[in-house]
Amino acid sequence: MHKSPHECWKVIESWIEKNIPDSHELLREGARPEAISALEEKLGVKFPDSFVEFYKIHDGQNAGSIGLIGGETLLPLDHIADNWSIWKELLDEGAFDDNQSTPEKGIKNNWWNPKWIPVTCDGSGNHHCIDFDPDEGGSPGQIIQTWHDDDFRLLIADSFSDWMNRYVSRLENGDYFYAEEYFGGIILKEDLDSETDPK
Repeated sequence: MHKSPHECWKVIESWIEKNIPDSHELLREGARPEAISALEEKLGVKFPDSFVEFYKIHDGQNAGSIGLIGGETLLPLDHIADNWSIWKELLDEGAFDDNQSTPEKGIKNNWWNPKWIPVTCDGSGNHHCIDFDPDEGGSPGQIIQTWHDDDFRLLIADSFSDWMNRYVSRLENGDYFYAEEYFGGIILKEDLDSETDPK
């Protein structure tokens, strides 16, 4: 059974409180509805209700805090706009004219697409994005993973709600741990090298 955005945040907040020291500075306060509307107008998209409700509870993370999702920062609205603007400027300058990606089914083979809205960042130009312009077989609002220097484009989830529910389910199952010493974020145990001790 799918959890609501409120229920998802309760799981995340509880996990953070139990596992991360000084976690009170990690999450931002909720986004104002008018700020969400302004971002939609700037980007030319309409965010799904699950995203809107999720961000009304917490507007992503504070700057400089540990990566919330697989070591990646959950971007606040203003950083979503900033990251999107960087990619849009490069697109408009023709930086990707000779580049195509190697996408999974349902994702267009663009190097970048202005309807791919970054919602996470690893600090190196790699993102999870909401894809509002899927290819045949894809779903509007699906979550994809993109890299700035690799042509792979991976389908992560069919929707923002599915993505968050999968994340909190794996938190509850003990698949993640806080790896400050190695990565500075909440990391999947399976992503560590076999010789790394997660404890």
